[in-house]
Amino acid sequence: MSKLDDIHFGGEVKRFFDLPIFGRVRNSDPITSYEAADAAKDLASKHFSIIVDCLQAHGALGKDGIAQHSGLDSNQVARRLNELSKMDFIELTGRTVKSKSGRNEREWKVKR
Repeated sequence: MSKLDDIHFGGEVKRFFDLPIFGRVRNSDPITSYEAADAAKDLASKHFSIIVDCLQAHGALGKDGIAQHSGLDSNQVARRLNELSKMDFIELTGRTVKSKSGRNEREWKVKR
C-alpha cells in the first residue's frame, strides 16, 4: 500500500475490499479477473487518498471538480466516490453543482 494509504486509512484499505459491498469479481469469473481485482486494490487506495486530499484542500466539489483539481480522470473519481462514502470518509452535501458538460452532479465533502 502507499504512504498516502497509511496517512488516511492506517494501511487498512485492503481490509475494506474484503467486505461484500466491494465485490469486484463473481465466483464464476476466471482467475485473471481475480488477479485484476487484486491489483486494483492498490490503485484504488491511491485514488482514495488523492480524492480525500483534494476535498480537504478545495472544499466540497462535484465529480468533475475533483477530477480537475486532482489530475484524476472523472471516471476514476466516479468509481471511488460511493466506495469512500461506504467507508464513511466522505458524504454528499445535498447540493448539486454543474459538471463540465453543464449537467447537474452531486457535490461531495469530507466527512467530519
